[in-house]
Amino acid sequence: MTDRLARLRLDAQRGGLFLWSPVCLGVGIGLYLALPAEPSGMAWVVLAIALACGAVALVAGLWRWPPAIGIVLVALGFAVGGVRNWQVAAPVLDFRYYGAVEGRIVEIDRSASEKPRLTLDRVVLERMDPDDIPARVRLSLHGEQSWLDPRPGQRIAVTAFLSPPQGPVEPGGFDFQRMAWFERLGAVGYARTPALLMEPSGRALRIDRLRDRIARYVRTHLPGEEGAIAVALTTGDRSGLSQETLQDLRDANLAHLLAISGLHMGILTGVVFGAARILLAAVPGPALNWPAKSLAAVIAIGAGAFYLALSGGNVATQRAFIMATVVLVAVILGRRALTLRAVAIAALIVLTFRPEALSGPGFQMSFAATTALVVVYRLLRNRLGPGRPGPVRFASSLVLSSAIAGAATAPFAAAHFNQVSQYGLLANVLSVPLMGSVLMPAAVLAAVLAPLGLAWIGLEIMAPAIRWILGVANWVAGLEGATIPVPSPGEAVLPLIAVGSLWAILWRGRWAMAGAAPVVCAFALWTASSRPDVLIDASGGLIGVMGPEGRVLSKPRGAGFAARVWLENDGDSVDQEAAAARPGLERDGDTLWARVGDVEIWHVFGRGGAERAAAACRPGRIVVTTADVEATEDCVMLDETALRETGSVSVRATEDGVLISTAAEHAGSRPWSRGPADMGVPLVPVDRLVAQLDKF
Repeated sequence: MTDRLARLRLDAQRGGLFLWSPVCLGVGIGLYLALPAEPSGMAWVVLAIALACGAVALVAGLWRWPPAIGIVLVALGFAVGGVRNWQVAAPVLDFRYYGAVEGRIVEIDRSASEKPRLTLDRVVLERMDPDDIPARVRLSLHGEQSWLDPRPGQRIAVTAFLSPPQGPVEPGGFDFQRMAWFERLGAVGYARTPALLMEPSGRALRIDRLRDRIARYVRTHLPGEEGAIAVALTTGDRSGLSQETLQDLRDANLAHLLAISGLHMGILTGVVFGAARILLAAVPGPALNWPAKSLAAVIAIGAGAFYLALSGGNVATQRAFIMATVVLVAVILGRRALTLRAVAIAALIVLTFRPEALSGPGFQMSFAATTALVVVYRLLRNRLGPGRPGPVRFASSLVLSSAIAGAATAPFAAAHFNQVSQYGLLANVLSVPLMGSVLMPAAVLAAVLAPLGLAWIGLEIMAPAIRWILGVANWVAGLEGATIPVPSPGEAVLPLIAVGSLWAILWRGRWAMAGAAPVVCAFALWTASSRPDVLIDASGGLIGVMGPEGRVLSKPRGAGFAARVWLENDGDSVDQEAAAARPGLERDGDTLWARVGDVEIWHVFGRGGAERAAAACRPGRIVVTTADVEATEDCVMLDETALRETGSVSVRATEDGVLISTAAEHAGSRPWSRGPADMGVPLVPVDRLVAQLDKF
């Protein structure tokens, strides 16, 4: 009887089970990414045999039980993650390098300090085996580099400092090493000497060189921030934007206007489709004898593909192009276009080719917004009333769309960026209409007129709209309480929100409301989560102790990236200098200390640090120093050698003492983490630290 009821419930889902395909695939990818160690060769063989058997059974029609198909899809997602890992595998620098670096420029952007930053491939490093040289390196250019005019395809040489990509600035935090691995980025660094041009741009990287030419043309005709916005909208290149403008756009919840996604792709393909259809209809022969609507859709798909290539093809743009293509193909076939099935197809394609995108904010927010919009407009179809005046319907649709997208992406934005914009809806209502009515049509006009040398006409039309958007961003960002800082959630929060929301959307029947339970649980966990009492930077140069007024940092300058991320993850809006001035750390010259539970945290730095750190070593203390101290068992000594093994460290006070966590412990032994086991050190170095703590 129970089996019969289960089958009846599953039968009720017929027609909607395909929508669960990307969910199952994503679960498999997530399981692969979360593994503490890479599966063995035998495990991969067993998985391959199981997938082959499952595929044969499905094709032969031996079984079509949905849960079994779901399990196969989970296994397939796991395999997709492994295949992608194998595809991107490339050498990673495992030491600090100083010397000549030669390579071809493939990407140009700017660092957080506004310095030019170049990504190089075809790298040559002196005195290194070619098989050990990273596939790509990224360099920030400091010092006098004014003579250099970097362009994609150029080959340059420079004397630089390189190091391996760094791990999380706190255990369990954002893992830059993993992101760098999937981008085949094997080293990062900087140069203070002038770079030398070895070869000019060749014929390779045509799209990148075209992007560069377009960006230079736009900046010539629209200087300043207006031109930088126009470049970001047309080519996806944000390197010309100042940090102040970017921050204003983020605080006003308008940063999505710079990310070429569904809004831009939809408007572009829509404008091209409409223009092509009008032009075809204006010519009697094609209008009478050709399928003008289908031809216009094909032209729009081609325009979208060109825009995808020109913009650099990030995950949001890929999703937008796939969605636009599905919609236009449906137009060609005479089918209803925008459905959850189209969203599912887009998700399947993105996850298959870029499985690592699953954990990124671009994928999560893009699909959350799109799914929510499709679902809500499906429920409210015809509710906005054809009898209403056009402007009223347009305005209500705009406000509703902004509210839906904002609500759907809010948890993911808060978790990844640690802030919520209070007036984001207002800013979007004042700005988004210009995207569809002025900016994107003007960009299409500029592209059409470019062969005639008249692209400036489209740019001049864009300029007033860009000034308006910048003004709105600056005004909204300046309002009191424009942003609310939010602490980072625990690791289980976003998965619970995603699973609960997807269940409520995809399940058919009264049990759909059961999806609310995981979502409520997730927000309860988020509210109850606490931050570490102590955070220690992987270099040992900075510690942060939770004090009565918030986290107090050991110094007002230096290790600025770690300091900023710690404070953001705390949901703290102060800067590093203000955090360093808080009470909570006692100081004696170049020595700081604080008590956490039953343990004292000592931070020893400056000249003679090794001797002073050794002298400070006592039972019941954790001593942090940038020096290298001789082995001791009198305290927990986090010196240069220990921190090289552990990475960043967090300390929490508990009823039983303190709990120490390390970045190496969280990362495990994966290809991108150059795991401790691969470095010849214990898999979980924290065991030694805990053993020392047990003695006092």
